[in-house]
Amino acid sequence: MTTQVPARAFTGRHILLIMVTFFGVVISVNVTMTWFASSTWSGLVVENTYVASQQFNSKAAAMKAMAASGIAGTLSFSADAIHYDIRKKDGSPAAVDEVALNFKRPVGEHEDFQLPAEKIGEGKFVARHILPEGDWIVEITSRHGGTMVMHEARRIGTAEFGK
Repeated sequence: MTTQVPARAFTGRHILLIMVTFFGVVISVNVTMTWFASSTWSGLVVENTYVASQQFNSKAAAMKAMAASGIAGTLSFSADAIHYDIRKKDGSPAAVDEVALNFKRPVGEHEDFQLPAEKIGEGKFVARHILPEGDWIVEITSRHGGTMVMHEARRIGTAEFGK
């Protein structure tokens, strides 16, 4: 003789427990992801996207003209200084009066800083600064008589130059 175990009924309490557990997990994951996203990246790429879209074509044309000029810069580092050499296509120094270096972290903006570079020779500039370790985006702007000669951005890591 076999005994039958009575089947347990699926009640409203069971469905309530399943729904609360499901939505609890979904909400917990969303809150966690939102917290990580807002604490690690500012999310700000441009101040005003409409204005940036209106300026895109003129900025793209200016960048193409700079690339066609053949002027190129070389960024290097020593223990307490950042060096920037800017040359024409033929290797001669480019006519530049001022160079500004803008250092940004790829994530966050609390460590960002700007440095003016001192002219130490024709086409040679130096900024005295000890660069903190990690990854950086360096935006370099070179001007001659107030007119932009070169504008470039590079991503670097302090491990690349032996820090």
